[in-house]
Amino acid sequence: QVQLVESGGGLVQAGGSLRLSCAASGRTFGVYAMGWFRQAPGKEREFVTTVKWISGITYYADSVKGRFTISRDNAKNTMYLQMNSLKPEDTAVYYCAAAFGARTPPELKYDYDYWGQGIQVTVSS
Repeated sequence: QVQLVESGGGLVQAGGSLRLSCAASGRTFGVYAMGWFRQAPGKEREFVTTVKWISGITYYADSVKGRFTISRDNAKNTMYLQMNSLKPEDTAVYYCAAAFGARTPPELKYDYDYWGQGIQVTVSS
């Protein structure tokens, strides 16, 4: 089993920044990728970004490219999401997720084995 715990959410004004963290514990050896997803009220959960754990290759949703940056600290089993130039439409519950076993780039946009409990990010206008 793997446990994922998000932290760093909160309320920020439009144009501001937040940094989310996702700490992984348990049987984390062999993780293939970790990613961030979000779900706004009344909407489906959507892919935000992901990073392949060994290679560091990253993928981003078009809506966050140039504003969000994903990174990881392999030694700490922790992933980060730096969010800059935040917009009200970024308001959502943000979830981190972990995938074990190889995935194709398209699969990395939805196919994960473990999920965190989610953390609220609210951007006021």
